[in-house]
Amino acid sequence: MRFSIRRRQIMMAASACALPLAVRAQAGWPGKPVNMIVPFPAGGGTDAFARPLAAQFSKLTGQTLVIDNRGGAGGTLGASVAAKLPGDGYHLFMGGAHHMVAPSMYPRLDYDIEKDFVPLIQVASVPQVLVVNPKRVPQATAKELIEHLRRNPGKMNYASAGAGSVHHLAGELFKIQTRTFITHIPYRGAGPALQDLIAGTVDMAFDGLGSSAGHIAGGRIKALMVAGDKRNPAIPDVPSAAEVGLPDYKVSTWYGIWAPKGMPADAQAAAIEAIRRSVQADEAKAVWDKQGAAFPNVAGPQFAQLIHGEIRKWAEVVKASGAKLE
Repeated sequence: MRFSIRRRQIMMAASACALPLAVRAQAGWPGKPVNMIVPFPAGGGTDAFARPLAAQFSKLTGQTLVIDNRGGAGGTLGASVAAKLPGDGYHLFMGGAHHMVAPSMYPRLDYDIEKDFVPLIQVASVPQVLVVNPKRVPQATAKELIEHLRRNPGKMNYASAGAGSVHHLAGELFKIQTRTFITHIPYRGAGPALQDLIAGTVDMAFDGLGSSAGHIAGGRIKALMVAGDKRNPAIPDVPSAAEVGLPDYKVSTWYGIWAPKGMPADAQAAAIEAIRRSVQADEAKAVWDKQGAAFPNVAGPQFAQLIHGEIRKWAEVVKASGAKLE
């Protein structure tokens, strides 16, 4: 009996040690490091979720998820590079809402987000927030700022992550609904845009809360409004768009992970499960909560359906706003 108990203890210990390898056992994936293109510079909203995800992925699978930042052209440069990579399961792409706008803004894209990629899973959704440099924008509330903008058309500007990004379209939609005019200043990603906002080079931005939350908490920028009909738990003192008289101003930035077409089905399933478990790890949950983000957990065919609907939605906004590439 003593031998039986000892044997059982050894088996239980071995099982516990093998837990981090559970995902790797599925389809033998991943058997080596995985490269993931992030199509914006380091420090932006995509990075804010990609790096914590990568850290948990490595703990879970025992393999490194290497972040490869390829910024430029509103995220389309990185997408173009990713679309041409092998669909062997060891190349991933982390894009998002920006890439749903791109087909309407860039008439000569050399990739098709629906045809050249396999949609894996949506990993984060975070509301847009109107943030200002408090030294350049003395107005204390969104209502005061809107009134100022109406009296002074074209005298203030807003930064975006790039022409054709959700940040850009969020600004254009704001202009339509408030009947104001603000000059658009495009950057090569949310990171550089925020740096200039903090430095006082630009007046305001319509940014994803994921990349702005830390700067808001640190007092470097000030949040005046959260897009949507309710406040966000990460910044509970900031009113919603509905509260300031813009009930139809609903914009969110979301992020998802794709693979170049050709990724084997069994590797797709293993990747989805690894990513899902990585995002649901306690350490990742804490990051998501701090940035006011939700984990939609939409994967496979459902994710593909969401993508199709988003492309159509943003095409209508682009048409209505007359937004163009500067």
